[in-house]
Amino acid sequence: MLQKIKETVKFLESRGFNSPEAGIILGTGLGGLVSKMTASKEIDYSDIPNFPVSTVDGHDGKLIYGELGNKKIIAMKGRFHFYEGYSLESIVFPIRVLKFLGIKNLFLSNAAGGVNPEFNIGDIMIITDHINFLPNPLIGPNDKEIGPRFPDMSEPYDSSLIRKAEQAAKETGTNIKKGVYLATSGPTFETPAEYKHFRIIGADAVGMSTVPEVITARHLDLPCFAVSIISDLGVEGKIEYITHEMVKKAAAATESAMTSLMISIMNKI
Repeated sequence: MLQKIKETVKFLESRGFNSPEAGIILGTGLGGLVSKMTASKEIDYSDIPNFPVSTVDGHDGKLIYGELGNKKIIAMKGRFHFYEGYSLESIVFPIRVLKFLGIKNLFLSNAAGGVNPEFNIGDIMIITDHINFLPNPLIGPNDKEIGPRFPDMSEPYDSSLIRKAEQAAKETGTNIKKGVYLATSGPTFETPAEYKHFRIIGADAVGMSTVPEVITARHLDLPCFAVSIISDLGVEGKIEYITHEMVKKAAAATESAMTSLMISIMNKI
């Protein structure tokens, strides 16, 4: 694995992806953030050695390098999911590459279904913790040059970054929620009984991504900050028919507020 990571890093550095300070993974309907980046260059995932390729509508499949909030960043415009048929090792491979390229913080976003009855469609939820219903991406032989066999998960989402985000939200006038994100495999949306179960066990929102990436980042000792845009509701009495197109539309409607929040946080790190 380490050899593949180094091969991919060497390729990207040769294309000018040098000394990034942070990485951002942009989820469903949130790719417009890259329009705020300056001095950017991009490369298709399909042209990057050892990279998977995005197959989901709304995930363009491009790696973009530039500046955001006066910071050099690498943005993944599109991520990979377990339901696409990829192994967990493939899904989280880009996180390892970003770390070896030099990023110091990882920022993640996603669209999620809200199961907290106090949430509304369009809310931005800062993720404070998670519940994992996916296979763990660290299963298998461990390379101690990458990370420890048993990484600590007492603080999966960095408390100092969360405090900076709360301050940024006040400064930008962004209304935020905080809560626990639960990850499932998908690709089906949840049944009413599943929504109810997830709420009972402590979830505030449910989605199909993010957690494997965060587990891998913590294995690499990489601080994480993540937000969910609440794109639909899994609350009893509010559950309605939902499609991927509806999720993308709801996420896109909140994109401007999320972009302002992310830029403000970048200015604080």
